[in-house]
Amino acid sequence: MASKKVLGLTAATAALVLGLTACGSDGGDGGNGGDGGGGGEEFTYGIIYPQTGNLAFLGPPQVTAARYAISEINEAGGILGTEVPELIEGDEAGDNAQANEAANSLVSDEVNAVIGAAASSMTQATYDTVTGAEIVQCSGSNTSAELSNIEDNGYYFRTAPSDLLSAVVMARKIVEDGHQSVAVVARADDYGGGYANALQDELESLGAQVSVNETYDPEATTFDSVVNSVNDEEPDAVALIAFEEGAQVIAQLLESGTEGDQIYVTDGLNDPELGETVNQDDPDSVNGITGVAPSADNEEFNSGLTEFESDLDVFQFAPQVFDCVTVIALAAEAAGSVNPSDYVAELPNVSRPEGTECGSFAECRDLLADGEEINYQGVSGNIDFDDNGDPTAATFEIFHYGDDGHEVLGYEEHSLQD
Repeated sequence: MASKKVLGLTAATAALVLGLTACGSDGGDGGNGGDGGGGGEEFTYGIIYPQTGNLAFLGPPQVTAARYAISEINEAGGILGTEVPELIEGDEAGDNAQANEAANSLVSDEVNAVIGAAASSMTQATYDTVTGAEIVQCSGSNTSAELSNIEDNGYYFRTAPSDLLSAVVMARKIVEDGHQSVAVVARADDYGGGYANALQDELESLGAQVSVNETYDPEATTFDSVVNSVNDEEPDAVALIAFEEGAQVIAQLLESGTEGDQIYVTDGLNDPELGETVNQDDPDSVNGITGVAPSADNEEFNSGLTEFESDLDVFQFAPQVFDCVTVIALAAEAAGSVNPSDYVAELPNVSRPEGTECGSFAECRDLLADGEEINYQGVSGNIDFDDNGDPTAATFEIFHYGDDGHEVLGYEEHSLQD
């Protein structure tokens, strides 16, 4: 068991927590405090997501999914018989200071759980504030392997798979497509570096050669250095691990002679409007590009989410966010308490294979009421939290840009046991 799952606080942190939560300690206002028995207290969710910044396109599916999950919970009678109030929102904005300001605001609001942040780096900037206050934090889109071993006192979970899983799926796709010499280009941060190294390891285990493994400054205005490195080696394929700035890298690669069907991208570029971003005058220039992103092969969920919000056209990480909200609600039901310090230990228990499988809040809640152990089967797939709060299996979509625009070619399941 990793050290991050040791429940408890140092004396200094405990003093900070008492200071942050003192005004809610009598349980009279539905905050984190109370006698641990529910007693009609409201369970309030906060969410930190990109309303602005270079990942803003991921914002609508995340906040919509959280609201959708809350609506399903309330339709079933709420958490511990009390309706869940409106979601409290904070903007991570792609900025560490602003993300942490949002986290501090949610702690001050005495939320019972925080969903997000969306970007792994923004969670790195906020988890100490949230989990240090003994509030559960669950992200549906954090994929950095670095987050598996953070010192979070056992309060951080995620339903999105680690990049250690994603890299395996991408490597297999690249090799299956017949490529044997690969350039790996990644943004210079924990996400990019961790993914790049995992991808190289898997490519080499499959017999492919990694001719380039180079990172770039995501704040740069030109990416000549990495593009020149790729051109010098003339690889069969280029794997690009990037966020929105990757559109400029793609534009330079295409201009330098790399073909679209040689380029493979990650979830940060899974955007239907990528062609317009890369080249507004020639959006079809991205045709041939293939990518891998955590997803869910669940048309029923997609249909329900679309009915809930008809204008939604990006679904990335929506199933995982929905599962964060729902599994937290079930943990509170299992503990009989809205207090994070009480229900946090139930999060792994309600997702483990030893229980009876169930697929919705209402179904799982009723099983708990009957005294049964449960195994929540999320809309994103089986969660089964490990000792680090990570899912041990995940579903990935293989997306592609072609003559019909952005499309999903299929889904791949992968687990740590594969």
